[in-house]
Amino acid sequence: MSSDRLDSDYTSPFNFKVLFESMKPGWKKIWMDVYNNHSDLFKNLEDKLNYDISIYGTKILIFPPKKHIFETFNHFDLDETKVVILGQDPYHGLGQAHGLSFSVQDGVKHPPSLQNIFKELENEYDTFKIPESGNLTKWLDQGVLLLNSALTVLEKNANEYQKYWSPITDLIVKEMSEKHSGGIVFMLWGSPAQSKAPTQKKHHILKAVHPSPLSAHRGFFGCNHFRKANELLSKDGKKVIDWVL
Repeated sequence: MSSDRLDSDYTSPFNFKVLFESMKPGWKKIWMDVYNNHSDLFKNLEDKLNYDISIYGTKILIFPPKKHIFETFNHFDLDETKVVILGQDPYHGLGQAHGLSFSVQDGVKHPPSLQNIFKELENEYDTFKIPESGNLTKWLDQGVLLLNSALTVLEKNANEYQKYWSPITDLIVKEMSEKHSGGIVFMLWGSPAQSKAPTQKKHHILKAVHPSPLSAHRGFFGCNHFRKANELLSKDGKKVIDWVL
């Protein structure tokens, strides 16, 4: 058995309140409010996760590791959010996911959707060169929230927890959109992400098909979302994002 499995942190029961502690204060308040007002949703999710832990142990893992589930909320606070990029669920291969949508750990091969994101960036910016690492933490550190609709996945079983997480992340995006002063650029790729679009006029919405190889050629390539996002941020008097990794 590999050390990754022996070191799995999914061998003990799941408790969300403990994981909220690492969040920045503004995010923590949003998550606690949603947790307290919709405890049934969290109870269903916790029961499902704990059941899977009990039957699979380290034979089939849940990704990402517990410490990374809310990674995207640990680097900057709500009022510092400039851009939101919504994904679907974490990568379901061993060692890939680390709590940031579309991002992979250092040393991991770029998944197809991430390859296409990098190709689009190459088309938009002459200065962008496809990096060796697919780790997008540099974007996060500039106020880009890399959020998935589902924050956990079962190894080699995409969307296993989507129906449990999606109502929760719908509420998180709603609360975020209402409580933020305005000007967030939402980059929504594919219909699942677009279904979470906030209704407030104070934010900016960019829509395109998903960067998956199945759809990228039908409108993701050429969408110019990264350049458009910076144009919107600049118009709002905000520092633009350096997309170069």
